[in-house]
This record gives sequence, C-alpha cells and structure tokens, in this order.
Amino acid sequence: MKEKLFNIIQIGDRSNQISRFFDIFITVTIFANIVVTFMETFQELAFLSTWFRVIEVITISIFCVEYIFRIWTAGYLYPEISLCRARLHFLISFDGIIDLLTIVPASFLSGFVIFRMLRVARIFHLFRLNAKYDSFNVITTVLYEKKNQIISSLFIVLVLMLASSLCMYSVEHNAQPAIFQNAFSGLWWSMSTLLTVGYGDIYPITPLGRIMAIVIAYLGVGAVAIPTGIISAGFVEQYQRKSTLSNFHNTDIKEIAEIFVDKQYAGKTIEEIEDDDQATIYLILRDDLSILPQKDTVLKLNDIIVVRSTEET
Repeated sequence: MKEKLFNIIQIGDRSNQISRFFDIFITVTIFANIVVTFMETFQELAFLSTWFRVIEVITISIFCVEYIFRIWTAGYLYPEISLCRARLHFLISFDGIIDLLTIVPASFLSGFVIFRMLRVARIFHLFRLNAKYDSFNVITTVLYEKKNQIISSLFIVLVLMLASSLCMYSVEHNAQPAIFQNAFSGLWWSMSTLLTVGYGDIYPITPLGRIMAIVIAYLGVGAVAIPTGIISAGFVEQYQRKSTLSNFHNTDIKEIAEIFVDKQYAGKTIEEIEDDDQATIYLILRDDLSILPQKDTVLKLNDIIVVRSTEET
C-alpha cells in the first residue's frame, strides 16, 4: 500500500497513468490556489471572497494531505538510510521546505504581511513538478555546470555596482544632497544603470557625474552580457550533447565503450587521445557532471569517457 502510494505521488513516472493524473491534478490545484491569491487583491471582486476562501481551504487541504503522504513514504525516496533519517532528510530537502512553506501561511493570520508573502512559495511548487522532466532538467543542469562562472560574473557585477555607487555619491552629493543622501542612493542609481533598467528617478547633473554615467552605462552592457553569454553557451553545449548522444542509435553498440581514465590518460587533451588511439570521444563523466568534450579539454584522473573506435575493421 505504502509503496504503491509512493509510486503514484512520485513525480515523473510517465509509465504510471495514475501518477501522471496525480501530477496533472496537483498542477491544476496549484494554479487554482495561485489564481485565487491573485484575484483576492482586487477590490472589485470582494463579493467573491467567500468562494475564494472555500477554494483556498480546499487547495491547502490537498497540499496538507500530499505533504503528509510524502513524509509517510520518504523511506522509499531514500532507501539507503533508516526511516527516521529518511523522513528528516525529506523535511530539510528543497521539496520538503517548499511543501511546508506552501501550507504554513494557512496556519496563521493572513493579516501579517510576512505570512501573506509566504504564499509566493506556492509558485515554487511548480518547479518541483517540472524538476524531473527533460525541459526543466536542461535549465538546472546548465545552472549547475556553469555555477562557478555565473558566481564569478555576478561578483564582477557586484564590485562594479559598489564602486560606481561610491564614485557617483562622491561626485553628486554636494550638487544634489537631497537626491544622493548616502551611498545607498548611489547604489540604487548604479543598479538601475548597470542592469540597463534606467528608472530615471535619480540621475547625475554635474559634468563629471555625466561622464562617469556614460562610462558606467557602457560597462553595464558588458556586465549584463557576461552571465547571459555564459548561460547561453551552456544551453548550446547541452543541446549539442543531446544531438551527439542521439547519434548513438546509428552506431553499432559494439563499437562504443566506457574507459576509466587512469594515469596513462590523465592530463592529456581530447585531441591528443583521439589522434593517438584513433577514437572518437562522445562524453566525459566527471563526478556528477556530464561534460561535452572539446579538443582542448583536459582529462582528469578517475574520469570516465564514452568512446567509439574509428579504426577500420
């Protein structure tokens, strides 16, 4: 009974029709809850407040039941550990926290702003539903594989933002003391300029300030382009990888092999190995990553490479 229930509520089992129906049902429930939360903000729809409340109570009740079932069946989600630890692991996992935040606001007075803001967490419920499907996996894989580059680029943007805010404050404070009251005013201006938003509520009036604004605006274009380019390149790599792997069905499976990288191959580039061994390397498996090989990619010890011999038989 418990295992059957786990198979139903576990996301992404396309072979189980009941599980797919459950996914659709939960998705509709989430959308209904979000729409009601959105519609409640319109004074013109105040006469429907009773219906909104009924829908909210029903959807929250469904979320509570789902949350209880997921805790109850957590042992099947983490079979390698004990039942108590599995349930604790689920409670502190991303899915468990999102599920909890989904039902917490209903347990408190809605008049408190903080608990009304927690309703936004219900939107993230949809991300959990999509997390096991290919379309969303591409996004999460790109963000995970490019996380170091993205963090570095965001750090550069932050440094530019802080530096430009302090410079603009120093230049414009005497000319506009009411506008550039402190460094935060400069930070607000630098954010809207570097990110190319340009609200126009704060702007320099001194000649030096305007010259700095021109330079910072150009830097802003480049600053935004860096993380955008990194993510775009990641998507291209992912789709190239899928295209490469999709060609496997045209290849005799006997010609494909996985090779464990030892000291003999560690430190060599893909180009060197392909030239020396007359083989085509399709994929590199490194820890939890799947890396699309480039000519200058250097293999590391304990990597696994998926290869196909190109020698004529």
